Amino acid sequence: MLENMLDYVRITLYALLILLCFLLYQAWDKDHPTLSSPAITQTTSQQTGHFVPATVNANTQPVTGVVPPIQPSIAVPTKGQIVNITTNLLDVSIDTRGGDIVQVGLLKYPGSLNSKQPIVLLNDEPKTQYIAESGLLSKQGPDTSQEQALYHVDQTAYKLSDGQNELIVKLDWQNKDGLKITKLFTFTRDSYEIKAGYDVDNQSNLPWEGNFYTQLSRTNSPPPNHGGFINLATYFGAAISSPKTPFTKINFKDMEKSDLSQTVQDGWAAMIQHYFISAWIPPKSAVSNYYTKVTPTGLYTVGLIGQALTVAPGAKTSTEAKLYVGPAVADLLEKAAPSLKLTIDYGWFWFISGIIFWMMQKIYDVVGNWGWSIVLVTVIIKLLFYKLSAKSFRSMAAMKKLQPKIAMLKERYGDDKQKLTQATLELYRQEKVNPMSGCLPILIQIPVFIALYWVLVESVQLRQAPFIFWIHDLSQQDPYYVLPVLMGISMFIQQRLNPPPPDPLQAKVMMFMPVVFTALFMNFPAGLMLYWFVNNTLSFLQQWYVMHRLEKEISGKKK
Repeated sequence: MLENMLDYVRITLYALLILLCFLLYQAWDKDHPTLSSPAITQTTSQQTGHFVPATVNANTQPVTGVVPPIQPSIAVPTKGQIVNITTNLLDVSIDTRGGDIVQVGLLKYPGSLNSKQPIVLLNDEPKTQYIAESGLLSKQGPDTSQEQALYHVDQTAYKLSDGQNELIVKLDWQNKDGLKITKLFTFTRDSYEIKAGYDVDNQSNLPWEGNFYTQLSRTNSPPPNHGGFINLATYFGAAISSPKTPFTKINFKDMEKSDLSQTVQDGWAAMIQHYFISAWIPPKSAVSNYYTKVTPTGLYTVGLIGQALTVAPGAKTSTEAKLYVGPAVADLLEKAAPSLKLTIDYGWFWFISGIIFWMMQKIYDVVGNWGWSIVLVTVIIKLLFYKLSAKSFRSMAAMKKLQPKIAMLKERYGDDKQKLTQATLELYRQEKVNPMSGCLPILIQIPVFIALYWVLVESVQLRQAPFIFWIHDLSQQDPYYVLPVLMGISMFIQQRLNPPPPDPLQAKVMMFMPVVFTALFMNFPAGLMLYWFVNNTLSFLQQWYVMHRLEKEISGKKK
């Protein structure tokens, strides 16, 4: 019978939504492990070895295919001094052995809720090591395949003063033949970009030739999320960019299978984790060889090495690259490098997610609270779909009114299902009722629900964002489960307005749905529960209003 089939369709849609919610929860739960951020300490590298690319002359024209892989060399560094640099956004530690950035704290982002300690993105702890390396490879130094340079510094602590917009940190190296190298780090106020470069002053009697390389090395910790039969977790791993392919993910398993070696003009190389990113960005139009490597010590490396630089005796030259190390904020990423904002992955319905976040951001700029922004965006979404939903609710109300007539048809035709279906269809046609339109609210909610899920998961702006009362972090679960319970109650009330399925078993399944959804949503982000509760409440009010108006219209016609 047609009505039974429609009820099955509705139950199937609810089941699909439950499955999606389960998979999304599984992904969210895996993406929120209980982790302790390493403290910012003045320590030196404890690794036993790390990857250093061999010098390579990149072609003058970009190559789209893969070139022969770079042969690795393993260096065993000795300890250097730690130089600390503090800006208004960053707390950075640089090791004078190699001039590598071994720790970065993000001062505007606490490590945990109510914590005064900033989150440590880069660190030099053995288990969670994640550092940004750069070097100038040459047989004459400062860096060779066997040893990193040990730089001299005038001081070991720098701070961006009030009113100071730029801070330059210099590290010096010189050999006995007269080759002078200055490694420079430039920090800018209100910026997560760090310029790293070299000044080469060749006062020796021989030409100097070398290659500038930059790379990001980290352990596979926390491990990437590969759970469930659909991998819905946020991305954790490496990525590179080129003009032809703006965003290419290279996960750790891919890095274990084979080494990447590809010559590209422009682009960037990055390490991505939830909410935060680090990326080396070469100068515009520079041709570099992009590579990956996994070392025996468990470091996963992605980097790039530039074309050979030649400096004649008595001559000078300079080279530099840019490191972005900070939050995955679209405006900041776009400013740092083209296509870097693609690292914010909004999933299947990215176009809907982009619109939702844009609206939320505009509203937040006015109200200053992400929770109210979610509420107002939900209201806007309901207004946009008002006519479509009203038509659906009107159809459902009409279906409810037809229940006595359908019951009479069942008595008349008994077990003759073919005639009963024909008579039911004729009744729908006469009453101008479309039973399928009752499924539209569910169909509409599924993509919006998933899109908003990814906005809440991927947007660092919502990390530790409070709402009101007991909700102190919209990206985490409601600590007292109030919103999930309210969502279940609102779903139950809304269901009471719908025509009940004629099959008692189906009716029991539908009545049990709010309980299932409440249990499933218990540990979902509070922001998502806020949306679902407000959406259900608005739907209930709209459905009641539509049904009330329909009853008035029917009463008016009878008079």
